[in-house]
Amino acid sequence: MNAVIDAGNTRAKAGIFIGKDLQEKSTFSSLEELKKFLSENTFDNVLISSVGISATAIAESANSKGLCLTLSHILPLPIKIKYATPHTLGVDRIAAVCGALDLFPQRDCLVIDAGTCITYEWLDKEANYYGGSISPGLDMRLKAMHTFTARLPLVNTNTEVDLVGDSTEHGMQSGAWYGVLAEIEGVIDRYKIKYPEIQVLVCGGNASLFENRLKHTIFAAPDLVLGGLNRILLHNAD
Repeated sequence: MNAVIDAGNTRAKAGIFIGKDLQEKSTFSSLEELKKFLSENTFDNVLISSVGISATAIAESANSKGLCLTLSHILPLPIKIKYATPHTLGVDRIAAVCGALDLFPQRDCLVIDAGTCITYEWLDKEANYYGGSISPGLDMRLKAMHTFTARLPLVNTNTEVDLVGDSTEHGMQSGAWYGVLAEIEGVIDRYKIKYPEIQVLVCGGNASLFENRLKHTIFAAPDLVLGGLNRILLHNAD
């Protein structure tokens, strides 16, 4: 029984796997909760991915009979990184493309991770990962409008707002929501021109918001990062 940890910008997740099969997953709102979980359970192998808090600090609480690894670009991976500055890569981006490889081997893949930021990752059918693009997520766009202006309020995301906002609040919500939709559809359009058979996957905390609202066919993969982390762990444990 292996454990993988995905510590993101706002929360942490743990996935428990037997082989390739996800048995259970848990979400933690604090480092203390995560450490308690790790200290109270014993696993065959553990892999930790963190984009915020120190992965080493998390690893100190892990009980592992075998490997206890922290994810970085120098860890042996099932993909070949072609990124110009691999040392600057977010480990969550690496995990997401490894998850795509696990689900769709020998396919060109576009992975869209809709979270705090929206990332677009391109993995070709020969498992070469080239990078992609990063843009502000929904909440970040709304917070930025409030932060960088004198009078615009701080408002929540609204995916049911009309295209034509009838108030300042609705106008901001419309701009953020329809702007993100247009961006995602436009990026997919551009990739499909270059790679017509590309498989599009969507993951991340806001993935469910887009699942039935995009004109393109997508594969919703809420556990893509956990699956990718497990793929990396198995690659190192073999």
